Amino acid sequence: MNALTEPFRELLIGGISVQNWALGIAVALIAYLVMSLALRYAVSRMKAIAERTDNHVDDTLVEVLGDTNRVFLVLTAVLIGVGMLDLGGRWGTRVSQLWFLTLALQFGLWFNKAIGIALRRYVSRHTSAGMTQVSASSTLMSWALRTVLWVIVLLAILSNLGVNITAFVASLGVGGIAIALAVQNILGDLFASLSIAVDKPFEVGDAIGVGSISGTVQHIGLKTTRLRSTSGEEIVISNTDLLKQVVKNYRRMQERRIAFNFGLSYDTTPEQIEAVQRSVRQLIEAREALRLDRVHFQSFGESALTFEVVYFVTTPNYGLYMDEQQRLNLEMMRAFARLGVQFAFPSRTVYIAPTAARPTPDDRGRRSAEPEVVTRSVPPAAVAGRGAEAAP
Repeated sequence: MNALTEPFRELLIGGISVQNWALGIAVALIAYLVMSLALRYAVSRMKAIAERTDNHVDDTLVEVLGDTNRVFLVLTAVLIGVGMLDLGGRWGTRVSQLWFLTLALQFGLWFNKAIGIALRRYVSRHTSAGMTQVSASSTLMSWALRTVLWVIVLLAILSNLGVNITAFVASLGVGGIAIALAVQNILGDLFASLSIAVDKPFEVGDAIGVGSISGTVQHIGLKTTRLRSTSGEEIVISNTDLLKQVVKNYRRMQERRIAFNFGLSYDTTPEQIEAVQRSVRQLIEAREALRLDRVHFQSFGESALTFEVVYFVTTPNYGLYMDEQQRLNLEMMRAFARLGVQFAFPSRTVYIAPTAARPTPDDRGRRSAEPEVVTRSVPPAAVAGRGAEAAP
């Protein structure tokens, strides 16, 4: 046997005998086969365990290990085989650096996969069924966590290769300050986007109002937020400008508070006023979608006896509110007609004093002229009201 292998010991390739090369290749092949079988067995066993449990930790481990990169398995097997070769001291250092590089990249890919799985589950728990885009919080967390992960991996690899990362990080800090001053507006929008993601004043799919603008949130980006207005066009607002204003989130509205006024003419009697109050209360209380707050004879106006009515619509549906308000207005008109009362319209009474003149012989003994009374009216006005918020 020694006689057969003796020629291969003397034959050198790259300063290493053929026998040593054969040993290294055989060990690499065996290592790859063992690692592949062990990985497949571990994944199948963990999958069986995960099917019997309710937690998501084992499910995550199954997905992470199942996503192991085969290229790194091959590279690991090759490094194991290279370890069997008779290499010099310099090559031994290079091989150890390759070991660290391989393991660092593989662990980076595993953690990157775990971040993706965690964010996917976060989105599935916090995203409504009607949303078509990923929420801003998941986008920002994905970007931040993956950036931190790969920066750590890169710094670890550079440190293993002998790079002075302390000076490198310091130089990055100085450069970062210069870049931050140059792009401070962009960074302002970025931090505003982060604030939206953390505080969540609104999310994709919410109907919001900002100043005189209202619409549905279509996308929350790192710099801008896009709304689809009620008239159909797309509105793009920078995140910084958006958070400087008062934002009304209509989607989170649970019910609508409605307050409106109407006026009756001054020839209405106290008994009719009490009947009007009872009638309005009954009209509102008869509807399941409405909840009465109060009905009051509020004040003596310039040209009307003013009533104030406050009620709640028990759902935020704007169309339902308009239907109910229209029905209430029509029923009030019919009820007031039966009671014999009239809605008041603005009017003004003007007293015109007579012009002072010297009395004539014919006017002696007559009474002083009475002032002339002229009543002028303006066209009837619609029932005044303070309604709900504008339609989202």
